[in-house]
Amino acid sequence: MTHRVVLDTDIGSDVDDALALAVLLGSPEVDLVGVTTVYGDTALRARLAARLARLAGREVVAVAGQREPLSGRDVWWAGHEGGSFDDLGDEPISAGDGVDFLVDTVRSAPGEIDLVAIGPLTNVAAAVRADPRFAGALRHLYVMGGRFGHAPDGGPGPRTAEHNFRSDATAAHLVHAAGIRSTTTGLDVTTTVRLGRAAVDRIGAAGALGAALRAEIQRWWRFTGEQGNVPHDPVTVLTMLVPGLFEFARGTVSVDADDGSSTFTAGAGRARVATAVDAGTAATTMIDRIVTAGR
Repeated sequence: MTHRVVLDTDIGSDVDDALALAVLLGSPEVDLVGVTTVYGDTALRARLAARLARLAGREVVAVAGQREPLSGRDVWWAGHEGGSFDDLGDEPISAGDGVDFLVDTVRSAPGEIDLVAIGPLTNVAAAVRADPRFAGALRHLYVMGGRFGHAPDGGPGPRTAEHNFRSDATAAHLVHAAGIRSTTTGLDVTTTVRLGRAAVDRIGAAGALGAALRAEIQRWWRFTGEQGNVPHDPVTVLTMLVPGLFEFARGTVSVDADDGSSTFTAGAGRARVATAVDAGTAATTMIDRIVTAGR
């Protein structure tokens, strides 16, 4: 099954965004239509996405999107974004606005575009606001966000805020209230998967892209003080590419517009959430696809 994909990302802080891009680049069933960036210095983020794709021998449309959250909350900026490349300012990116790109791309191919949103949902919310036909024209929206703490019966869990939803709670609320056919993967699932030194060694041996990703991973490890990381965003990509690795529950997702806390309620609805993952196979699958991208 071919997926025509737009990736919406805050690439450049936590390395998992870069790993998610590499999984998409290493997946033959993916037609990566474009990358839009969100949150903070979105031009720098777009240049980083374009550079990593070029290291994989690919050219991607990379478009800078919204810099400021709709909520008005201050942007969290780690300070190391783009630091692995001293010439990133020379990397060409596409002209235009990321929100316009989202609207135009989805509207020109109704029912064909899968949107993978792995950062704050500001661009997606702005697209919903900009064109009332946008939400219905998406094929599917895959979101990394939230923490649901599912009850054994798949019902509501505790309400706690996760970074992407907290960073723009207004946007996360608007998107999940828009009736979009969606799959949301929260921290309660993504944190069951971890990548350690052996995984990094495999990735680092995969050509120029692998070497760049290893440098980004090691930079993130220095920042966090840990020798390992949770691949939140690649796990989310796998819900689209290899859904058989997951268990899902269908119902509705709601997000508090003030604090970004999230709730899942099982039952009728156009949303589903991931409730479990085969962690070992998921890790192996994402590493295999990243290595394929780097060859």
